[in-house]
Amino acid sequence: MAMRGLRYFGDPVLKTVCDPVTTFDKKVEALVTDLLDSVKPDGRAGLAAPQIGVGLRVFSYDVGGLTGYVINPEIVSLSEETHEIGEGCLSVPELWFPTVRAKHAVVRGVDLRNEPIEVEGIDVLAQCLQHETDHLDGKLYLDRLTPDRKKQALKQARDKDWFWNR
Repeated sequence: MAMRGLRYFGDPVLKTVCDPVTTFDKKVEALVTDLLDSVKPDGRAGLAAPQIGVGLRVFSYDVGGLTGYVINPEIVSLSEETHEIGEGCLSVPELWFPTVRAKHAVVRGVDLRNEPIEVEGIDVLAQCLQHETDHLDGKLYLDRLTPDRKKQALKQARDKDWFWNR
């Protein structure tokens, strides 16, 4: 198992738009393996490449018994129906805030053979697909909070040991 170290809020890689994968080689295969291994511990639902310091459009997920990955994902469908759902992030540990997300999401991308894949989810899986795709676009869930909640989150983050120190 290759558990990779996490990057935390304040690291520029988390605010940078990721490059698409254009070469499907052993390095990308190793990245996918590391993402799948690193998402396995309890309490983790998804992990995007920038969270382990890699600026490529790849994420893994492990939600409700469904485990997988998507390379070069794009959200192709979001339901009009939304809900406010508690959200946290491995790169912003210990903080949870209600975040508005679509209840249903569909992501399309490719697998390690550059073959098309599609992942569809409702509720928590839909949230995960949106959250991880946001990471690849240089966004954190904090960016989706209401102004008052974002202010509260940033204030709480400044009081955490990990803030700017990791």
